Amino acid sequence: MSTNQSPRRKMGFWMCLALVVGNIIGSGVYLLPASLAPYGLNSVFGWIITCGGAVALAAVFARLAKVFPTAGGPYVYARVAFGNGTGFLMAWGYWMGIWVGNAAIAIATVAYLAELVPWIKQTQGGPALASLAIIWLLTYVNWRGTRQMGGLQIVTTLLKLMPLVAIIVLGLWLLTTADAAVIKVEPVPFSPAAINASATLTLWALLGLESATVPAGRVEKPERNVPLATLWGTIIAACIYILACSVVVLLVPGTQLAESSAPFADVVRMFWGDGVAGTLALFAFISGFGALNGWILLQGEMPRVLANEGIFPKIFARQSPHGTPGASLVITSALLSMVVLMNYSRTMVQIFTFIVLVSTSTYLVMYLCCALAALKLCWNGSLGETGRRLSPVVLVAMVAALYSIWTLFGAGAEAFWWSIALFATGLPVYWLHAARASLAVNSNSD
Repeated sequence: MSTNQSPRRKMGFWMCLALVVGNIIGSGVYLLPASLAPYGLNSVFGWIITCGGAVALAAVFARLAKVFPTAGGPYVYARVAFGNGTGFLMAWGYWMGIWVGNAAIAIATVAYLAELVPWIKQTQGGPALASLAIIWLLTYVNWRGTRQMGGLQIVTTLLKLMPLVAIIVLGLWLLTTADAAVIKVEPVPFSPAAINASATLTLWALLGLESATVPAGRVEKPERNVPLATLWGTIIAACIYILACSVVVLLVPGTQLAESSAPFADVVRMFWGDGVAGTLALFAFISGFGALNGWILLQGEMPRVLANEGIFPKIFARQSPHGTPGASLVITSALLSMVVLMNYSRTMVQIFTFIVLVSTSTYLVMYLCCALAALKLCWNGSLGETGRRLSPVVLVAMVAALYSIWTLFGAGAEAFWWSIALFATGLPVYWLHAARASLAVNSNSD
């Protein structure tokens, strides 16, 4: 079945931009300053490195998306550069990383919702039921139509940015009008190791910069809108992150910050009182809700692309009456629901946390593969370059590749090798497809 949609059903630039910003900025931002507290001002330098690397990666994805404006994003780029096998494995690992990671987003989102609706945590099984309700509500929104999903993404992205922008404005006002006593950051020695550690932590906050490349087939003028949304969405999210988190680090003492379960609420409480601070739970819920909406789109889109390529079961290519990957959304959300329920089993919590860490590392492997794909395609002239010369695109791709390698080292050898194992679980699926294709060719030749 064709996946073409009329322009009125497709996402425009603003929806793509909201998808990128909304997927990058989730509920985790509200706890990130506490994780960075031990590093003091070293974390600011870590942010600078991370944002530079993320923008380089976004520029790589923007260039690739301009030349190859088709659905599939990382799968397409890896396949064109390195062949069908590598393309499939990148798509497989990325897809698994998405739906397993979505369980963490759902659980964190419900944790904030429980602060607003106490009966959720007071009722046995309440958090699990609330998580499933949110997952399937957003699955329905995505099933109902691309523009419906995009409209919700714009609204939730605008709402989630409000408290972060307010914190930034507060910080800038205090730093320009108040005396030096307002700065509470505790002195921490400058340390390359601390910068490296903080840069590794901050990278997790910028995962999702490639979001607009995956549903490119459902975007108006993808050769224009996808690259612009990818680059500008990453820049906007990076600027908001570095400014908002730096303000919190500056205004809250490090010892207090390290023990805080709500760093942004602590800042708001200092200047606007408990009443306003309490509303941050609502915005944190909206932030996680919007991020999950965008990631559910991707978890349904990737297997649809593979099914249309003939290397995934055909059922994943089955569309809803609204032109969305209906079957893929339902199947993947069912897998996601199983992981969520697994987390609420006490015996599986540690295993779940480990799986989330490994799945996150798969993004880093995928980023490295796409950066190397850009280098190879530049080398043979496929990206519109003149061939084997040191062009700006080559330089940016080199920076993105080196940054990806550096970050993988920061994530640790264990997480890296387990992420490779996660990719490898797709090998039997690919070999089975290859065997079936070979049998089909032989049967036709007979």
